Amino acid sequence: MRVVFMGTPEFAVASLNEINTNSHHEIVGVVTVPDKPSGRGQKMNLSDVKKYAIEHNLPLAQPEKLRDEDFIETLKSWNADVFVVVAFRMLPQSVWSIPSKGTFNLHGSLLPQYRGAAPINWAVMNGEKETGVTTFLIDEKIDTGNILIADKVTIGDNDNVGVIHDQLMQIGAKLVVKTLDGLENETLKPHPQDETIELKHAPKIYKEDCKIDWNDSIDKIHNKIRGLSPYPCAWTTYGKDDNYKTLKIYSGLKSDLEIEATNFQLILQKNNLYAKLPQGLYEILELQPEGKRRMSAKDFINGHLNEGDIFVK
Repeated sequence: MRVVFMGTPEFAVASLNEINTNSHHEIVGVVTVPDKPSGRGQKMNLSDVKKYAIEHNLPLAQPEKLRDEDFIETLKSWNADVFVVVAFRMLPQSVWSIPSKGTFNLHGSLLPQYRGAAPINWAVMNGEKETGVTTFLIDEKIDTGNILIADKVTIGDNDNVGVIHDQLMQIGAKLVVKTLDGLENETLKPHPQDETIELKHAPKIYKEDCKIDWNDSIDKIHNKIRGLSPYPCAWTTYGKDDNYKTLKIYSGLKSDLEIEATNFQLILQKNNLYAKLPQGLYEILELQPEGKRRMSAKDFINGHLNEGDIFVK
């Protein structure tokens, strides 16, 4: 089939590459976001999908507005059988209704659970034991269209969102090609999402959502840290005597050690770093102090920690 691909980040590139190199379908056009200036020098930042399209000489469109008439005409001129969407923007009906085989999206959860902008993060933060990817036909709402295919992965107790992201990126790419094959052969039977079950949502994550509440259970704290690592990253404040600094925490583990200490105190024990919580000790493995680079807890101990420092609850 003739395919128009729409996407932005690295997660989308895996699917684009799988179609382009490991399928018999043809990429006739690629759509991604406009270039944006970033950094101190305001250098123009290209999306990962654009970089791939340029490298492989694929036709490219970067519309400011998806309802723009010239953009709509470009889409129609590509004469695609199907549009594939991975990590892109919400499409208007004037776009997703164009191709004869429809427009489908790859979503990073087992729909209908975790509809929204951050499904992988929320699945890990909520302590789920499994998640997956789903392809579904786009309709006028967000992540509600009829399901085509899904595939699952197991979430380990210490897996972070980066690990699960990379697993879903790879199995998702193969699921996209499998979906294309099924649509071409007319072997797929789209079915409605189950609206009768209690749904968990995956809204966009803001900075305040990433703040650690040390009054939470040790399991919830652990899930939050790994569910936000490596991005956008859980954070807290630490220090003493009203002199507090921000600290990002990338990884840690629940510890079986028993150490007498005041709750919420930072503890050094045999060159390891622990947070003393009401339910036990939490060992901090990797972190980033305010204004400094990401580092191991051992490096943090050797120059950033003062006796008596505590986490601010």
